[in-house]
Amino acid sequence: MFQVSLKNIRFAAVVCSMALVSVATVVPSAPVWAQTRTLPDFTDLVEQVGPSVVNIRTLEKASAHAAQGNGMDEDMQEFFKRFGVPIPNMPRQAPRPQKPQQPEEEVPRGVGSGFILSADGYIMTNAHVVEGAEEVLVTLTDKRELKAKIIGFDKRSDVALVKIDATGLPAVKLGDVGRLKVGEWVMAIGSPFGLENTVTAGIVSAKQRDTGDYLSFIQTDVAINPGNSGGPLINMRGEVVGINSQIYSRSGGFMGISFAIPIDEASRVSDQLRASGRVSRGRIGVQIETVSKEVADSVGLGKAQGAFVRGVETGSPAEKAGVEAGDIITKFDGKAIDKSSDLPRLVGNTKPGSKSSLTVFRRGATKELTVSIAEIEDDRPVKKASGKEDKPKASSAGQQLGLVVSELTDAQKKELKLKGGVKVDSATEGAARAGVKEGDVIVAIANAEVGSVKEFEAAVAKMDKSKPINLLLRRGEWAQYALIRPLK
Repeated sequence: MFQVSLKNIRFAAVVCSMALVSVATVVPSAPVWAQTRTLPDFTDLVEQVGPSVVNIRTLEKASAHAAQGNGMDEDMQEFFKRFGVPIPNMPRQAPRPQKPQQPEEEVPRGVGSGFILSADGYIMTNAHVVEGAEEVLVTLTDKRELKAKIIGFDKRSDVALVKIDATGLPAVKLGDVGRLKVGEWVMAIGSPFGLENTVTAGIVSAKQRDTGDYLSFIQTDVAINPGNSGGPLINMRGEVVGINSQIYSRSGGFMGISFAIPIDEASRVSDQLRASGRVSRGRIGVQIETVSKEVADSVGLGKAQGAFVRGVETGSPAEKAGVEAGDIITKFDGKAIDKSSDLPRLVGNTKPGSKSSLTVFRRGATKELTVSIAEIEDDRPVKKASGKEDKPKASSAGQQLGLVVSELTDAQKKELKLKGGVKVDSATEGAARAGVKEGDVIVAIANAEVGSVKEFEAAVAKMDKSKPINLLLRRGEWAQYALIRPLK
């Protein structure tokens, strides 16, 4: 029925072939960046920063060295001591004949790394590298070995500053830790096991990793070993962003997790060491702990944030400012306290003698307080109650929660610096499961203050027993929350 000429067939074939070609040419190809991305080249960085990295050796008296008496060489002793591995007992050896006593002499103690901060010879390293050393020797990349003077060291941050008598030295360039990103390439230069100018590389695994009271660390997978301590962590712009300080290890060897002190924190410490040889930190005198999600929900905080005040030191700036045990500090000088460890860092970096603002969450309401910052000092022992008060008459109120409580005596209120509260005479069932103990003092229930047994009874009567009930307790001088949950 249909008549098609040969000419038309040929034309159709050409059109189809052209269509196929055009379709083939518009098929999207794989992204170019995925095909061309290559690993970074660190050679320029090594040439740029390498001359600023130094090897640090320390010496101590022979008598102290001999006292260790474990038969292990110095590198291995530092390996086990610094990275948290118990020093193994070495095989016993037959006693050797005693030699005549000789004068003390200096012997090798340890090895570490450092980097030049300024052309006039200031060098930054770790505090644990130079602590206890009788003499510090610095070896430059040009093989010069110079004696160094310890300007000062700070064990809390593990930062030390030493100085050599030299000029015209190649100083490092310090970077901005705020610009550092997780996944970014970084490089370390140091002297692991005394092998000078060893270069290792990896990426930033995490930032603000909490492993200490006053510092949040940079976590990397850069290979760090004994002798790398005090060496620089370097970004791809050739800037120092941290000091290699610690590793996590179950075996004593590198396991892919290492920690560096952020250079901005280290610089603040080194500036104080250079100015006065010591570090001055602020304190307000509170004992704190983390705010759990359950506690945050139960008290109406909204989310788990801030620092829960377990106790306030007698006569401390916090007590004078009106901070109470049981408060949750949510801001310091307007800066949010996302986690409890943020507070000691912010307070510690504040100049003693200055005034700062505190935002506290107390029984459902927010309060603004002003506190004068004191200088940090050694922890004071906690004063214990004498336990000689007259025993008050008990009440059966709250037995449905597993509690028997009684009034506080005037002597107990004075001892604990409380205006009111009820003493727990026994805790069973739900209260015991929540961690309430005999002798605890209940000062609030569900954000409502409890000043007497009568107020306690009234508060318990209003509670919805089908939901968790939060209690604010005082145990000695410390405060804590307890959540009594209904049985299911």
